[in-house]
Amino acid sequence: MDRIKSGITFLKTKDLERTTWFYTQVMGLSLALDQKTCRIFKVCENSFLGFCLTEGSVGSEEVILTFEMDDVDGFCETLRAHQAPIEIAPRYNPQFKIYQMFTRDPNNYCIEIQRFEDENWDHASALKGF
Repeated sequence: MDRIKSGITFLKTKDLERTTWFYTQVMGLSLALDQKTCRIFKVCENSFLGFCLTEGSVGSEEVILTFEMDDVDGFCETLRAHQAPIEIAPRYNPQFKIYQMFTRDPNNYCIEIQRFEDENWDHASALKGF
């Protein structure tokens, strides 16, 4: 059986240009593929995030895009500098042993920036075999 090579999560947007600016300039992702009405951004080695134009509703309280990084506080300052809304400032979450913050993208999708502080999370081991 063939293994999955990568993952792409697609979401809807009404403003592809504004979304592209946010994810490249604010979030620091690179544009992997421009399909005119859909754009795919590289999150990390085998993970991608795509946005497609729609006339329907966008954003969802049920969707949380989580990005793992070491410097949550520093990235919060980057978001503030770009006037991104900070919904929850950086804080420690003892239930999940993570340091996290929350913001919103131009489509009103919730974005969580987090750092694992759980000694059982071994990022390198989680990626083995890929």
